Amino acid sequence: MIIPVFKIALRALARNKARSVLTMLGIIIGVASVIAMVSLGQGAQKQVQDQISSMGTNMLIVSAGSQRTAGGVRAGAGTTTTLTADDMDAIAQLPSVSNVSASVTAPVPLVFGNQNWTTRAEGVAPSYLAIRNRSVSIGEFFTDQDIRTAARIAVIGQTIADNLFAGADPVGQTIRVRNLPFRVVGLLGVKGQTQWGQDQDDTILIPYTTAMKKLLSTTYLPTIYVSSPSQQLTFTAEDQIGSLLRQRHNIRAGQEDDFNVRNLTDVAEAAESTTRVMTILLGSIAGVSLLVGGIGIMNIMLVSVTERTREIGIRMAVGARSKHVERQFLIESLVLGLAGGIAGVVLGVGLSFGLAKGFGWPTLISPVAIVTSAIFSMAIGVFFGFYPARKAANLDPIEALRFE
Repeated sequence: MIIPVFKIALRALARNKARSVLTMLGIIIGVASVIAMVSLGQGAQKQVQDQISSMGTNMLIVSAGSQRTAGGVRAGAGTTTTLTADDMDAIAQLPSVSNVSASVTAPVPLVFGNQNWTTRAEGVAPSYLAIRNRSVSIGEFFTDQDIRTAARIAVIGQTIADNLFAGADPVGQTIRVRNLPFRVVGLLGVKGQTQWGQDQDDTILIPYTTAMKKLLSTTYLPTIYVSSPSQQLTFTAEDQIGSLLRQRHNIRAGQEDDFNVRNLTDVAEAAESTTRVMTILLGSIAGVSLLVGGIGIMNIMLVSVTERTREIGIRMAVGARSKHVERQFLIESLVLGLAGGIAGVVLGVGLSFGLAKGFGWPTLISPVAIVTSAIFSMAIGVFFGFYPARKAANLDPIEALRFE
């Protein structure tokens, strides 16, 4: 019984093609807007996640604290000289810690042949690669033995390789770092820029002991990178590192810490929360147009009921029941919502790709948003078509036949 009613509903909509298309336009725009806005929001969220994950996996940054001068003025974070290699070794023994690496940085001039380049040298441990999600594309990374001997070896980024070696293989070559010869043993995989515009490939990595002894002549560590096996354990590690360092540095209760522990999981969660709210906000704003489209369906269906009052009376006079009339108008509104939803999905996906290509905005097409929008458009068709359908079904056949 549904199929004949469905055919009658389609014929009724086909009689007024222009009006049917204009009625669907509100649903089409609404669905397309929802898909495009949600895709933009999720694309931005994924971009933030990727940028944060590029900094490191389940990572904490332990840095030296600020120093207070004789006049009571803070000299800024990293000015104390309290973190040592022994502190790093002690942190590595904590059960919530999987990897640790020192980070000793210094600006350095590099020279190879008649080429020169100024960059940032970073002294690290072999576990640096695992903590910071980096890899070696050519050659190898230095080992614990190189750390113990403070070897003069280096692993360089692609930017340095392009500027010093002009596309040639840098592995095995000797470069001068502050007039000290260093042998290049590896080339880092390309990482690209951070969200702050910093070139992550413009770096040279050396053993941290080499940086401390031969570049800076220092005995303390400004920064220690730490990673945990999971995101949840980073909070445990944060507490354990704080307790350990306070004990090692003899910091009593109430005294100010001479170190800082920063949990990047907190940063990631805050960024994700912000972009999630933005996505919901964009989707909600676009969803308003879906409701407007639903109101348009109700308006047109009410007009249709008025125009077809005599037709409804004839159908009832020849045996059609109220439920058949109600079902017909419900199917008409459902078809309007479904057709508008399908067209809106196609337009929304196309709009998302167009924004990504034309403006370079990050977009991520969400299958959930597509399915939800399509189902919601049908639900809107049924919801806003229910009142006109009930009105048509409740018409008095005699009065309907008299209607001019």
